[in-house]
Amino acid sequence: MAYAADATVGTRGTAPGAPPPEVLRSFRAARGFMPEDEGLALYAAATEAAALGLPLLEIGSYCGRSTVLLAAAARAAGTVVVTVDHHRGSEEQQPGWEYHDEELVDPAVGRMDTLPFLRATLHEAGLEDHVVAVVGRSPVAAGVLGPAPRFGLVFVDGGHTDEHATADYEGWVPQLAPGGLLVVHDVFEDPADGGQAPYRIWRRACASGDFSQAGTSGSLRVLRRGNGRNGGITTVPPAQQ
Repeated sequence: MAYAADATVGTRGTAPGAPPPEVLRSFRAARGFMPEDEGLALYAAATEAAALGLPLLEIGSYCGRSTVLLAAAARAAGTVVVTVDHHRGSEEQQPGWEYHDEELVDPAVGRMDTLPFLRATLHEAGLEDHVVAVVGRSPVAAGVLGPAPRFGLVFVDGGHTDEHATADYEGWVPQLAPGGLLVVHDVFEDPADGGQAPYRIWRRACASGDFSQAGTSGSLRVLRRGNGRNGGITTVPPAQQ
């Protein structure tokens, strides 16, 4: 399976394969913010990356909406997904902010706790055995695992501040194997459409010379790592003015 550079992937008409029906039902039922066309593009990327025989990585589990898609692709290839989240919610999910969901607050501690919802989503989809959930902050987890290439896919969908997005990029992208896929969610070139931190790390990857463009669907961007230094991209998308 291959993506043409700058191709649009993941719509119902162009997706190379759909998730199993029970996985798609779980995706639709789970709390989360990923539109279905972007989810199908993520599943297509995960299916391709899983063929490398390496684990897949997700940064930002939330309640498991995207995790089930990654896990379904991993299961089919005989590998697993490692999903990293502290489960206390990102900045915009805290009380008083736009994406706060008070049903996700643990009354015992008065803070958000999305871990039970992730586990419920994985159980409903029958995918618990194909996911390794790492509960902790992304930079700490990245430091524990170390820099060796170990993942066939790195999906960046964590905190959307520059501090958090940059830490995710610097901590995890070195662990992406040659030929693997880097997927960044919520890439908005126009600041009026959303925060710019994911856009900036996507442009950083493009400018590095280590990646070629592999696809886009909505705010989802897919890049393929080359097999050596500067083995990838030939054009850098223009910066948003």
